[in-house]
Amino acid sequence: MSENLFNEFEPVSSKQWKQLIQYELKGADYNETLIWESPEGIKVKPFYHHDEFKRTVAHSGVLPAFSICQDIYVHDLEKSIARAANSLSRGAESLRFTIEDKNTDIEALLSALPLETVPVYLNLSFLSIDFVKKVDAVAKEKKAVIYVFSDPVGHLAKDGNWNNSMDKDLDALNTLSIACTNIHFLSVNGSLYQNAGANYIQQIAYTLAHANEYFNAIATIHKPMVIQMATGSNYFFEIAKLRALRQIFGVIASEYGHNPECHIIATPTKRNKTLYDYNVNMLRTTTECMSAVLGGANAVCNLAYDAIYHKDNEFGDRIARNQLLILKHESYFDKVTNAADGSYYIEELTQQLAERALVLFKDIEANGGFLRQLKEGTIQKKIQESAAKEQELFDSGKEILLGTNKYPNKNDRMSDDLELYPFVKNNPRKTLITPIVEKRLAEKTEQDRLDSEKTVQE
Repeated sequence: MSENLFNEFEPVSSKQWKQLIQYELKGADYNETLIWESPEGIKVKPFYHHDEFKRTVAHSGVLPAFSICQDIYVHDLEKSIARAANSLSRGAESLRFTIEDKNTDIEALLSALPLETVPVYLNLSFLSIDFVKKVDAVAKEKKAVIYVFSDPVGHLAKDGNWNNSMDKDLDALNTLSIACTNIHFLSVNGSLYQNAGANYIQQIAYTLAHANEYFNAIATIHKPMVIQMATGSNYFFEIAKLRALRQIFGVIASEYGHNPECHIIATPTKRNKTLYDYNVNMLRTTTECMSAVLGGANAVCNLAYDAIYHKDNEFGDRIARNQLLILKHESYFDKVTNAADGSYYIEELTQQLAERALVLFKDIEANGGFLRQLKEGTIQKKIQESAAKEQELFDSGKEILLGTNKYPNKNDRMSDDLELYPFVKNNPRKTLITPIVEKRLAEKTEQDRLDSEKTVQE
């Protein structure tokens, strides 16, 4: 019936649409008026049509429904266990623990969790073979799905130093690849590049070049590599970014004979989050989580609206988790796999990002690889250049953060509500390389406002 109905209408070509648009523009230039160019040089057209669409990349394939993940920082073991149980009872489907102390009783923590049904991510700030072996033993016994974020290259990029040394760190990964076959032991922190201000092509290429260092250094990778990504507010570009990343990763991994699949866990970016008018952060994180889901993330950990200035708290966690619950159970974002497949706009964005990122990736490899360019400072310089361009757009008001550089509430006061220092911290020390520093766009504006608050109080 529907086919007969549509047959009653004559098809309209892209040429006919352009002619109509040109007529409506009343002499204005089509390209200058309606085509927008992104900072990466990607030209976005006002419409996309099937007669101009040429598929050059494969469909994403069938992906599982996304998992709602809860972040938990482990300080007090008993409190962390209780918080995990509470989060699971309120809708969380997986847990990501951040652990900084290698003496943490990881066996006690894991044994208290329903590992048969709940995937667990362990974000470790250290590299310990013995610690990860304990995790692997529990995973084997409980038949659990556990992802350990072992990422010494990411540690180098963010901290400026290896955990021990390059040889020792990479040797440790090879040891883990042989000894720990029951867990996902390897990860790449691609979110660092987004939070530091890298553009979309850089984010994809640097994440892939980062992963490629492991492909070169590790003989056997049994399970899919975990890639942590941050999603920003450019809705369709973020969807395309994750799709392009997954596609190119599969091509590169296959060249080495490794598992071509990757496991993407996404979190909203910190870069556009604001201290003032902080409730707008909830709107930002909602669309960023939507992009992550539609882009094919396996798990999504939302960022609490007050995460940049408050310690973890029950209310912030509940709101962040409920945003994902609404997307999944009320907006049905889990009912259609790969909803973006077949969208001419997203498909073309994916194709362009993939092609340009692959060119940059090849350039990095031709010039010695990711580690060499980190050591030379090339990666840091390129990210700083992109971040500076975005900062200039924000400072000039061309990139808008509502409530901060557009329609600010001048009566808003935050100086008495800061539990965490929300700005880049200066930590002078000797490092092997210049670290890549995460920085929010609104930091300078917010510091000026906080200074003004103090002046008024005095």
